[in-house]
Amino acid sequence: MYQIKSRIYLDFDKTQKSGICNCIRALVKQNLELTSIEILEKFLEDEKYYLELKSSRFPFLEDFIDDERFIKDTEAYIYECKKYYSYKESQRPFIEKQKEFDKQKRKFLQEVKMSKEAPTKKQLYYYDKLCKRYDIDKKDVENLSKLDLRDEIERILNEYSRVDKNID
Repeated sequence: MYQIKSRIYLDFDKTQKSGICNCIRALVKQNLELTSIEILEKFLEDEKYYLELKSSRFPFLEDFIDDERFIKDTEAYIYECKKYYSYKESQRPFIEKQKEFDKQKRKFLQEVKMSKEAPTKKQLYYYDKLCKRYDIDKKDVENLSKLDLRDEIERILNEYSRVDKNID
Protein backbone atom coordinates (compact mmCIF):
# COMPACT_ATOMS: atom_id res chain seq x y z
CA MET A 1 0.00 0.00 0.00
CA TYR A 2 2.82 2.39 0.83
CA GLN A 3 4.61 1.73 -2.45
CA ILE A 4 1.62 2.79 -4.50
CA LYS A 5 1.49 6.24 -2.89
CA SER A 6 4.65 7.26 -4.72
CA ARG A 7 3.12 6.28 -8.07
CA ILE A 8 -0.30 7.95 -7.78
CA TYR A 9 -1.63 11.52 -7.76
CA LEU A 10 1.58 12.97 -9.18
CA ASP A 11 -0.18 16.27 -9.99
CA PHE A 12 -1.05 16.92 -6.34
CA ASP A 13 1.13 18.40 -3.64
CA LYS A 14 2.00 16.45 -0.50
CA THR A 15 -0.90 17.79 1.59
CA GLN A 16 -3.51 17.23 -1.11
CA LYS A 17 -2.27 13.70 -1.75
CA SER A 18 -2.29 12.87 1.95
CA GLY A 19 -5.82 14.24 2.42
CA ILE A 20 -7.25 12.24 -0.46
CA CYS A 21 -5.44 9.06 0.56
CA ASN A 22 -6.70 9.34 4.15
CA CYS A 23 -10.24 9.96 2.96
CA ILE A 24 -10.17 6.99 0.58
CA ARG A 25 -8.61 4.70 3.18
CA ALA A 26 -11.35 5.61 5.68
CA LEU A 27 -14.01 5.01 3.02
CA VAL A 28 -12.55 1.60 2.19
CA LYS A 29 -12.37 0.64 5.87
CA GLN A 30 -16.05 1.54 6.33
CA ASN A 31 -17.14 -0.33 3.19
CA LEU A 32 -15.05 -3.49 3.09
CA GLU A 33 -18.01 -5.51 1.85
CA LEU A 34 -18.21 -3.44 -1.37
CA THR A 35 -16.05 -4.11 -4.41
CA SER A 36 -13.29 -1.72 -5.47
CA ILE A 37 -15.42 -0.39 -8.32
CA GLU A 38 -18.40 0.26 -6.03
CA ILE A 39 -16.19 2.12 -3.56
CA LEU A 40 -14.71 4.17 -6.41
CA GLU A 41 -18.18 5.05 -7.67
CA LYS A 42 -19.27 6.00 -4.16
CA PHE A 43 -16.20 8.22 -3.68
CA LEU A 44 -16.64 9.96 -7.05
CA GLU A 45 -20.37 10.42 -6.50
CA ASP A 46 -19.82 11.94 -3.04
CA GLU A 47 -17.05 14.25 -4.21
CA LYS A 48 -19.04 15.45 -7.23
CA TYR A 49 -22.01 16.16 -4.95
CA TYR A 50 -19.89 18.18 -2.52
CA LEU A 51 -18.16 20.03 -5.36
CA GLU A 52 -21.57 21.07 -6.72
CA LEU A 53 -22.49 22.40 -3.28
CA LYS A 54 -19.13 24.21 -3.10
CA SER A 55 -18.59 22.35 0.19
CA SER A 56 -15.89 19.87 -0.71
CA ARG A 57 -12.91 19.12 1.52
CA PHE A 58 -10.95 18.87 -1.72
CA PRO A 59 -11.89 21.86 -3.92
CA PHE A 60 -8.83 21.22 -6.10
CA LEU A 61 -10.51 18.00 -7.33
CA GLU A 62 -12.84 20.01 -9.53
CA ASP A 63 -10.17 20.03 -12.23
CA PHE A 64 -9.32 16.32 -11.87
CA ILE A 65 -12.52 14.49 -10.87
CA ASP A 66 -13.33 13.36 -14.42
CA ASP A 67 -9.72 12.83 -15.49
CA GLU A 68 -9.00 9.24 -16.56
CA ARG A 69 -5.61 9.22 -14.82
CA PHE A 70 -7.16 10.38 -11.53
CA ILE A 71 -9.79 7.65 -11.72
CA LYS A 72 -7.18 4.96 -12.46
CA ASP A 73 -4.99 6.17 -9.58
CA THR A 74 -7.96 6.19 -7.22
CA GLU A 75 -9.04 2.71 -8.32
CA ALA A 76 -5.51 1.37 -7.82
CA TYR A 77 -5.30 2.94 -4.36
CA ILE A 78 -8.69 1.53 -3.36
CA TYR A 79 -7.59 -1.92 -4.53
CA GLU A 80 -4.40 -1.67 -2.44
CA CYS A 81 -6.37 -0.50 0.59
CA LYS A 82 -8.76 -3.44 0.31
CA LYS A 83 -5.81 -5.79 0.00
CA TYR A 84 -4.15 -4.21 3.05
CA TYR A 85 -7.28 -4.49 5.20
CA SER A 86 -7.97 -8.08 4.19
CA TYR A 87 -4.37 -8.99 5.05
CA LYS A 88 -4.66 -7.15 8.36
CA GLU A 89 -7.87 -9.03 9.13
CA SER A 90 -6.23 -12.36 8.33
CA GLN A 91 -3.42 -11.49 10.77
CA ARG A 92 -5.80 -10.63 13.62
CA PRO A 93 -5.67 -14.06 15.37
CA PHE A 94 -1.88 -13.96 15.41
CA ILE A 95 -1.81 -10.40 16.70
CA GLU A 96 -4.28 -11.27 19.46
CA LYS A 97 -2.17 -14.27 20.49
CA GLN A 98 0.94 -12.09 20.53
CA LYS A 99 -0.81 -9.46 22.67
CA GLU A 100 -1.92 -12.13 25.14
CA PHE A 101 1.59 -13.58 25.26
CA ASP A 102 3.07 -10.12 25.86
CA LYS A 103 0.55 -9.50 28.62
CA GLN A 104 1.50 -12.74 30.36
CA LYS A 105 5.17 -11.96 29.89
CA ARG A 106 4.78 -8.51 31.51
CA LYS A 107 2.89 -10.06 34.41
CA PHE A 108 5.59 -12.70 34.90
CA LEU A 109 8.38 -10.12 34.77
CA GLN A 110 6.52 -7.92 37.24
CA GLU A 111 6.21 -10.86 39.62
CA VAL A 112 9.91 -11.68 39.25
CA LYS A 113 10.73 -8.08 40.10
CA MET A 114 8.36 -8.13 43.07
CA SER A 115 9.91 -11.35 44.38
CA LYS A 116 13.22 -9.53 44.76
CA GLU A 117 11.89 -6.40 46.47
CA ALA A 118 11.10 -5.82 50.11
CA PRO A 119 7.45 -5.24 51.04
CA THR A 120 6.23 -1.65 51.12
CA LYS A 121 5.13 0.10 54.29
CA LYS A 122 1.61 0.18 52.91
CA GLN A 123 1.60 -3.60 52.47
CA LEU A 124 2.97 -4.17 55.97
CA TYR A 125 0.39 -1.83 57.49
CA TYR A 126 -2.45 -3.49 55.55
CA TYR A 127 -1.23 -6.94 56.58
CA ASP A 128 -1.15 -5.86 60.24
CA LYS A 129 -4.69 -4.47 60.03
CA LEU A 130 -5.97 -7.67 58.38
CA CYS A 131 -4.35 -9.81 61.06
CA LYS A 132 -5.95 -7.70 63.80
CA ARG A 133 -9.33 -7.66 62.08
CA TYR A 134 -9.52 -11.42 61.62
CA ASP A 135 -7.54 -12.25 64.77
CA ILE A 136 -4.80 -14.10 62.90
CA ASP A 137 -1.30 -14.84 64.16
CA LYS A 138 1.15 -12.79 62.15
CA LYS A 139 3.88 -14.47 60.23
CA ASP A 140 7.43 -13.22 60.26
CA VAL A 141 7.32 -10.72 57.41
CA GLU A 142 10.97 -9.69 57.63
CA ASN A 143 12.03 -12.40 55.19
CA LEU A 144 9.04 -12.12 52.88
CA SER A 145 9.23 -10.38 49.51
CA LYS A 146 6.70 -7.96 48.10
CA LEU A 147 5.23 -10.83 46.06
CA ASP A 148 5.02 -13.19 49.04
CA LEU A 149 3.25 -10.60 51.14
CA ARG A 150 0.84 -9.79 48.31
CA ASP A 151 -0.01 -13.49 48.00
CA GLU A 152 -0.44 -13.79 51.77
CA ILE A 153 -2.81 -10.81 51.82
CA GLU A 154 -4.81 -12.30 48.94
CA ARG A 155 -5.00 -15.63 50.76
CA ILE A 156 -6.33 -13.96 53.90
CA LEU A 157 -8.87 -11.91 51.97
CA ASN A 158 -10.11 -14.93 50.01
CA GLU A 159 -10.30 -17.18 53.05
CA TYR A 160 -12.05 -14.70 55.33
CA SER A 161 -14.33 -13.22 52.71
CA ARG A 162 -15.91 -16.68 52.39
CA VAL A 163 -16.26 -16.85 56.18
CA ASP A 164 -17.86 -13.39 56.21
CA LYS A 165 -20.33 -14.43 53.52
CA ASN A 166 -21.30 -17.57 55.43
CA ILE A 167 -22.01 -15.51 58.56
CA ASP A 168 -24.35 -13.13 56.72
